[in-house]
Parts: sequence; C-alpha cells; structure tokens
Amino acid sequence: MDRVGDRRREKGADVADLDFTGRRILVTGGLGALGGAIAARLRGLGATVGVNDVAPGDDPLLIPGDAADEGVPAAVLDAFEASTGGRADTLCLNAGTVVSASILETSTADLVRVHRTNVVAAVALAQEASRRWVAAGEGGLLLFTGSWVSGTPWPGIAAYRASKAALVAYATSFARELAPHGIRANVIEPGIVGAGMALHQWNTEPDYRARAGRAVPLGSLQTPSSVADAFAVAASPLLGYATGMVLTVDGGASLYPMD
Repeated sequence: MDRVGDRRREKGADVADLDFTGRRILVTGGLGALGGAIAARLRGLGATVGVNDVAPGDDPLLIPGDAADEGVPAAVLDAFEASTGGRADTLCLNAGTVVSASILETSTADLVRVHRTNVVAAVALAQEASRRWVAAGEGGLLLFTGSWVSGTPWPGIAAYRASKAALVAYATSFARELAPHGIRANVIEPGIVGAGMALHQWNTEPDYRARAGRAVPLGSLQTPSSVADAFAVAASPLLGYATGMVLTVDGGASLYPMD
C-alpha cells in the first residue's frame, strides 16, 4: 500500500480523494456519539472501519477492549487485521471521558481515570500501530481527538483539559519522531458538541448553558457530523502533507474569554 497521503501528491489532491475505497481505519470509542459519527462517515466514503470500545454493542466490526490495559493494544490490532484482512492505515483515537467538577473537588481517582482513558489508551494504541507500520516499512496516520479547551481554561473540567493538552504533546512527538517512516500524526479539536456530557450539561445546568451560549460566536452547539467531516478531510489526501497539525473546528469558541 502506498503511504497515506502519497497518492497524487505530485499534482495535488482534489475532492475525489474523499473516496476511501480500500482504506482500513480503526476508530476507538466508536460506539459513542462522536466515534459513531466518525465511523459512519468514513464507511460512507468506502473505508473498511473497525470499532474499538469498552462498551457492549452490535457493530459488525466491534473489537472490545481497553487499550490502557497491558497487551490490549496488540490484541485489538490483531483482531482488526484478522477481521479486515490487513493492517489499519489510519487510527482515529477518539475514546474519552470527562469529569465535571471544580478543580478543588476533582479527586485523585478522577484524575487517574480521565488520563488513563483519554491519554494512556490512545498513546498505547498509537505506539503499537506505529511499531507495526515501521516493521512493515509502511506509513500510517494517527488522528487524535483533542478539544478546543486544551488551550482555554473552561471551568469545571480541569482533568479533561489537561488530558487533551497532553494529547497535543504526544501527537506532535509522534509526528516529529516518526516522520522519517512516513507516519503522520494530527489532532482534531472539536468545540462544544451537542452530545455526551456537554449536551447533558446544556440541558440540565442553567449556568453552563448561559456560559456555553456566550462562548460560541457561530451561535449553536456543534453537531457530531461536523466533527466527523473534519476527520474525513484530515484522513484524506487533501491533507496528506500535514503532520503535527492541530486542527481546531470549534465554531470560534476559542476566540473569546468565557466569562
């Protein structure tokens, strides 16, 4: 297989390169709102998409397992290769969790859980995939799900913010160290998405809703499909020359102070 992004590089990519036929992609956290949207979008473009999650589900290519556990990243990738007939060329590292609490009320257990899920699992799986790409002499693409709050001190989610900032650090290290092997690593930073914890807080916490409503210049919560579109473009040859990139797709939320 050609290295991801090499195809048509001489003449440049075009929108036809959003045809992902023949691509093999693994999406972690793939049963959640964002992961599910990303997986569906990539499948709609022709990719074979495996889904990794700790939750039970009925996805036809579901590979269960917590990649933060020793040995699980190798087992997940072995299962993906057995199910699809080949190595993944792209990982969408989307599994994550958040704790809603002030910084003084965030427990040590919360800190460990958030960083274990958001950082350790993603990095361990990225390492294992990268080792396989290097051994095979192939390139590959790592796409990490970050967050607009990585550089903005949004109150009440300090552990989550720190975990997303850590992903930027790891992704850029992958990008810098593995570029000679044709391995690229980028981060997609969504904004305030109308799903999961953010949607729950929007619906149940008036203070959060007022603050979030002021925070987004475009005036509405982000849709999961918007996030999926960003991943589709980032996974395509349209951005085949990008590595170490942090792509913030947040409706402008990071442009203004929050209070």
